[in-house]
Amino acid sequence: MESLKERLLSSRMPSNVIEKLSNDIKQESIPKGTILQSSGSERHFSYFVRKGLLRSYYIDDKGKEHVFMFAPEGWIVSDIESQTFDTPTVLFIDALEDSEVDIIDSKIFATLNDLPSEILKQQIEKFVRRVAVLQHRVLMLMSAKAADRYEEFIKTYSNISQRVPQRMIASYLGITPEALSKIRGEIAKK
Repeated sequence: MESLKERLLSSRMPSNVIEKLSNDIKQESIPKGTILQSSGSERHFSYFVRKGLLRSYYIDDKGKEHVFMFAPEGWIVSDIESQTFDTPTVLFIDALEDSEVDIIDSKIFATLNDLPSEILKQQIEKFVRRVAVLQHRVLMLMSAKAADRYEEFIKTYSNISQRVPQRMIASYLGITPEALSKIRGEIAKK
């Protein structure tokens, strides 16, 4: 998958903007199991996945893990609240597979005012789409049956269901692994 730096270079942005943005993006290979961000971190980064799979999750006061999202190829994952309000992170981010990522320093957001309006509109549209997906997920968690939430997971993450342990999918759905197994069994019978 094309890196963010390659995308910047092929864009119609002014060269001074491309140079500023490129300086805040670092490419790295991340081994499976690496924790990229821990809760409480003061460092703020976003991770664009070129290859592999990342996830973000929260650990509650009782020590229970809650998967917030998965980030397969082409997705970006971060703790947007900590970046926006410059607060310590609440989300953990780790690599579920060996991954190739572009690490984006939060300083990049200070350069957004320098972007041409067409590119800024595109970025805002992507952000709004992500917010809409999150809104849909929250509404599903509040009102949909577990089987419906699983079907929505499959639509959203069609290429990762076999790449992620069942317990993590169950956590994402807000159900137990046993309940997920039952749902999968019922779907297989159809």
